[in-house]
Amino acid sequence: MLIDELHSKINELRERVSSFEDAVQAEKKLQRVKEIENKSVEDPDFWSKKESKYLLKEQSNLRKFLAQWDKLKGLLENIDVYLELYNEGSTEVQDDLQSNITELEKNVEDFELMLILNGENDPNNAIVTIHAGAGGTEANDWVAMLYRMYSRWVERKNFKMELLDYLPGDEAGIKSVTFNVLGEYSYGYLKGETGVHRLVRQSPFDSNNKRHTSFASVFVLPEIDDDIEVDINESDLRIDTFRASGAGGQHVNTTDSAVRITHEPTGIVVSCQNERSQHKNKAHAMKILKAKLYELEMEKKNEERQEIENSKTEIGWGNQIRSYVMHPYKMVKDLRTKHETGNVDAVMDGDIDNFIKSYLLYSAGISDDINKN
Repeated sequence: MLIDELHSKINELRERVSSFEDAVQAEKKLQRVKEIENKSVEDPDFWSKKESKYLLKEQSNLRKFLAQWDKLKGLLENIDVYLELYNEGSTEVQDDLQSNITELEKNVEDFELMLILNGENDPNNAIVTIHAGAGGTEANDWVAMLYRMYSRWVERKNFKMELLDYLPGDEAGIKSVTFNVLGEYSYGYLKGETGVHRLVRQSPFDSNNKRHTSFASVFVLPEIDDDIEVDINESDLRIDTFRASGAGGQHVNTTDSAVRITHEPTGIVVSCQNERSQHKNKAHAMKILKAKLYELEMEKKNEERQEIENSKTEIGWGNQIRSYVMHPYKMVKDLRTKHETGNVDAVMDGDIDNFIKSYLLYSAGISDDINKN
């Protein structure tokens, strides 16, 4: 990179970091960290109070946020030092200078998302469910493809995934699947994936190789912390056990270890069959139920959220958030943000960060400058 280009890139990054100042409110956040720390020291009953869990979680999140902010400023300081040496003729520092610029660029992108992910549940793990819609075997295969796409994305983020429930298709693919994504801000990242996903392709299941359109719905819920109370009356639950069908022929049980829980007042039904232990499956199912009941309660308190729920009524035409076209041309396009790419193979291999970022910027009312591929 030429020296003029280096200066231009550094100035651009410096301006972006500077633009975060007002939103960061570092002094205010640092003061809040110290305030919680003082409470934990000065209040003899602090650790026995239920409030302490919330405060310590808040403190931990604030510290991580401030550490990222300090890292940005530290990288800028390093760049200034290397740039000064480079301008004085020490060309051997060019690689270090370029490395710090690249690292800063990535950290600026990540930090921008952290500023947007400020919802109460954004730092939580995510519970993701994918259901097949219109399209029969085609739709079941589409669910399997989406499941793989999200699995690969989880690997790319160095997150972990727990399979909670799995219902295979009659001939191929998956009718529905539920899994837990374990990773910091996984709900915040994935919440925009909720909606109907549409696939257009030449069918591998059609002997005439005709073009088919398939639909699948994706629902993303935040995993609710154990210290948040959700009122669940045991008498409102109907708990059924059944024999697990297994994922692709694996984990098949010879006992009725799978668990289905129906919350009769709301009609919510959840199930889990991935563990061999009925007790563990019940615990996982209760976790999903808790998340769904919490989400329902939040929707009652927020009329805007009801509009999102209304869009889930039908898995088919007119309700899709994203289209994946593999024939007669290749294109993945988000119908909300208009972000698109022609690299369908990369997207199906889990490269969906640009779509995620584009939606988060869009939902925050920020211009999306991601280049279309």
